[in-house]
Amino acid sequence: MSAIIIDGKATAKKHKDEILYEVGKLKEHGIIPCLAVVLVGDNPASVSYVRGKKKALADTGMLGRDIHLPETTPEAELLSLIAVLNADEKVHGILVQLPLPAHIREDAVITALDPRKDVDCFHPISLGKLLRGQDGFLPCTPQGVVVLLQEYRIPIAGRHAVVLGRSDIVGKPLAVLLSRRELNATVTLCHTGTPDLPSYTRRADILISAAGKSGLIKGDMIKPGAAVIDVGVNQAPGETRRLVGDVVFEEALETAGWITPVPGGTGPMTIAMLMRNILKAAEGERN
Repeated sequence: MSAIIIDGKATAKKHKDEILYEVGKLKEHGIIPCLAVVLVGDNPASVSYVRGKKKALADTGMLGRDIHLPETTPEAELLSLIAVLNADEKVHGILVQLPLPAHIREDAVITALDPRKDVDCFHPISLGKLLRGQDGFLPCTPQGVVVLLQEYRIPIAGRHAVVLGRSDIVGKPLAVLLSRRELNATVTLCHTGTPDLPSYTRRADILISAAGKSGLIKGDMIKPGAAVIDVGVNQAPGETRRLVGDVVFEEALETAGWITPVPGGTGPMTIAMLMRNILKAAEGERN
């Protein structure tokens, strides 16, 4: 048995093509979706992520407004900038690239965002809407995971999903999203304090790892035929340039029914879903 490899790049392209079409319709009404990206400092990973988002904006016909601030920028100055962007009617989405320098409080920055422009879905109001099942932005990586499962017609309703990782960005919102009535999975959320982790992973019909630890999930920890979604992005042990996920891919390939590669799995989908959230924000202007 060899698992079906879930192609995140191809699925992301399909969705970006659809978004490009919808953006074209908005332009007929004089609306051009615009994302303001704020980068503080020169963290190499953050610079790379911003570059990828700029390309996706171009691919989908949207505008990007890049604001690059020095590492030493005071918190008050960043908050003032966010207030200006909140008030700018031509800006539909605001993204402050994380992590921020140590002297800037992440929570203060996130809560300063206008929830209507919070396309990353980090604001407490955005997360509250997710929890309540209300209409709003969906967090990009969790949304991308669900779309991949749906694209490959992997059953979700009534299935047991095990999510590894309890971050506010992926693990917790993904567990909430999967358990919502429209998806109807039974969800177990595991983390670093979970004893006997294999006893949980071996019962998962859908296993999603967002723990950020290479080699965490080995082949014998996977239920035969399960869908394995690897959200982890780690440097390969002893290497500096090769990326790997949380799952030992070669072992999982022989046990799982479906599996995402790293890179090329959930990463492209995260950016595609960000584009979808920007589109949704701009459509709110039309409505």
